[in-house]
Amino acid sequence: MFDLTDKVCFVTGGSRGIGAAAALALGSRGAQVVIGYASAEDAARSVADAIQSAGGRAELCRVDVAEGAATEAAITEVAKRLGRLDVLVASAGISIDGLLLRLKEDDFDRIFAVNVKGAVACARAAIKTMMRARTGRVIFLSSVVGETGNVGQTAYAASKAALLGVSKSLAREYASRGITVNAIAPGFVETDMTHTLPDEAKAAMLSSIPLGRPGTAQDIAAAVVYLASDEAAYVTGQTLRVNGGMYM
Repeated sequence: MFDLTDKVCFVTGGSRGIGAAAALALGSRGAQVVIGYASAEDAARSVADAIQSAGGRAELCRVDVAEGAATEAAITEVAKRLGRLDVLVASAGISIDGLLLRLKEDDFDRIFAVNVKGAVACARAAIKTMMRARTGRVIFLSSVVGETGNVGQTAYAASKAALLGVSKSLAREYASRGITVNAIAPGFVETDMTHTLPDEAKAAMLSSIPLGRPGTAQDIAAAVVYLASDEAAYVTGQTLRVNGGMYM
C-alpha cells in the first residue's frame, strides 16, 4: 500500500519544514524525489542525502517559485530529462504577518507571488507533462487559516484560501486526463514558520486543538504520501484537513 516505486515527485519548498518531511516520506516509499529550493542549498542537500542514505533517489533543483517563467522552465526540464513527472507537491510558501492597516503593499504582493502565482506556475508546468501521460497528482499545501481566517494574517489567509479554489478548478479541468488535484490544509504545525510566534499566540492555538497538541511535519507528510499514491486515485478536488480537530 502507498507504493511509489519509480514515481518522479517534484517537491517545492523541499529544504525545510513540511516540504522536507514530504520529500523524505515520498523517498521512503520508493519515489525519485526532486527537491526544489530557493536559497537554502545546504539544507536541501541534507534532505537529499538522507533520502539517498536510506536507499532512495533524490536530486536538487534550485527554483524560486515567485519567478514564474523560470519555475516553469525548470520543472519542464526535469520532466524531460527524467522522462516523466508523476507528482507535484507545491509546498513553497511564505508568511508576512501584520494587521491590515500596517501591511505593506509590497508584502501583500510578495505573499501572493510565492503562495499563489508560484504554486500555479508549478502546476502549469507539471500538468503539461501529466496530460501527455494521462495521469498525475498535483498537491497544494494550503492552511487552516485559509478556511478560518486569523488576526494579523489577512494576506496569508487570502493566499491559502486562493489555493483551495485553484485546486477545485484544476481538478475539474483535468480529471478527464487522469490527473487529480487536491489540497492539504495543515493546522498548527511545529515548523520554522510557527516557531517565531509569540508564546501567547501558541497557547491560544493549542487551546483550540481537540487532540491537545500541535501537528508535526510528518503528520502532513503522511497525507502527502496518501494523495500521491494509487490508493487516492478516486480523490480529487478535495481539501484534506490535517489539524487535530482545530477546524471541522
